[in-house]
Amino acid sequence: MSRILPTFFLFLVHAVIFAQTSPVIGSWLLNTDAETGYANISSNVQSLDYTDTDVYISCTCIPGYDIGPWVGNPNTPANQDFVFKITRNPQENNGVEIVTPLGHIGVWSNGVSIFNAKDAFSYNNQNVWFQNAVVVEGPSFDLCGGHPAPNGEYHHHLNPSCLYDVTDDDLHSPIIGYAFDAFPIYGAHAYSNTNGTGEIRRMESSYRLRDIADRTTLPDGSEANFDGPLVSNSYPLGYYVEDFEYVQDLGDLDEHNGRWCITPEYPEGIYAYFCTVDPDFTPSYPYVLGTHYFGSVQNGNTGPQSGHNTIPGDAENWSPTAIFEFNNSLLTIYPNPTQGYVYVTIESGANANCEIFVYDSLGKLYIKASEIGSEMRVDLDSLPRGVYFIRVSINDQETVSKIVLD
Repeated sequence: MSRILPTFFLFLVHAVIFAQTSPVIGSWLLNTDAETGYANISSNVQSLDYTDTDVYISCTCIPGYDIGPWVGNPNTPANQDFVFKITRNPQENNGVEIVTPLGHIGVWSNGVSIFNAKDAFSYNNQNVWFQNAVVVEGPSFDLCGGHPAPNGEYHHHLNPSCLYDVTDDDLHSPIIGYAFDAFPIYGAHAYSNTNGTGEIRRMESSYRLRDIADRTTLPDGSEANFDGPLVSNSYPLGYYVEDFEYVQDLGDLDEHNGRWCITPEYPEGIYAYFCTVDPDFTPSYPYVLGTHYFGSVQNGNTGPQSGHNTIPGDAENWSPTAIFEFNNSLLTIYPNPTQGYVYVTIESGANANCEIFVYDSLGKLYIKASEIGSEMRVDLDSLPRGVYFIRVSINDQETVSKIVLD
């Protein structure tokens, strides 16, 4: 068998997967084993429910990895008991641009909040020359790049370095979250070309530091209502978000820090944001999203006391375990995500002739196995971390599932 799947088959694979679930349903780190994180608080996403129109992410805002300490920050992470609502039908916003506000502007795949580049302060409280949180609050970030807000909401203003391997430039980065306009957020690496071809490389921001010595004009060239402090050692360039300017086509991404492109999860294309980092993997402005959303934003996720949506009674609960019907028997593929292996089991207990194939997102065949039995283990620990597709064939029936190797 060829080690490269033909293009039409790759699209068939994706079509089968999305018939089961869509990326906005299947991209979350569900806590299925009652695991806890900071202060023994349940970690990651607690449950995932969906309707035909929306997905509901229930989370504590506590990640599964170790966090802290936060030098100089007196706040303590606390269970936020969030229920975020993400539409399954994101739409480009063609009206007045929607500002990414203070507080959460999206949610990482582990249920932790995403904040924009600002902290809560501006120079002399004049609502111009807003402080760059990464510069001003950066000393209080932990090794994962996060810290708690006064309400105990643990969050990241920048690339979440403990959520995925930002240095992995061999594979397209995974979906690591969704903005509240429901467009996906990827890690730092993607296909060179927006049509899904070319080498994997780091996505570059189209923002740069302005060449200014005083702060009298805004990035668009207009006069500021109030002057900011002179550029100095105390207030270096980059201290304020207005110190950055967008230059079209300077990098790969637009003013929202995203682009329309084909990704492994969206073979027909999607608008996607990317976390931006420098060649040494230092986060680069605007870090995640720009100052405005690309798409339209639903009510309920932003603003005071937000993030506590009600899950409708007709919503279905989703599990990451893939279960399929085969001749009145259930085929189960688990665990997913996995750290090195998956089991393929047939509930009826009857032995079956089973062929198993594991491909990466580009169609490269890594594993081919023929087994006879009711439970089969597929070892993946020799593969690099990333997204794979497992195709299981029994007699004349076949199914495909996405699996994530952590």
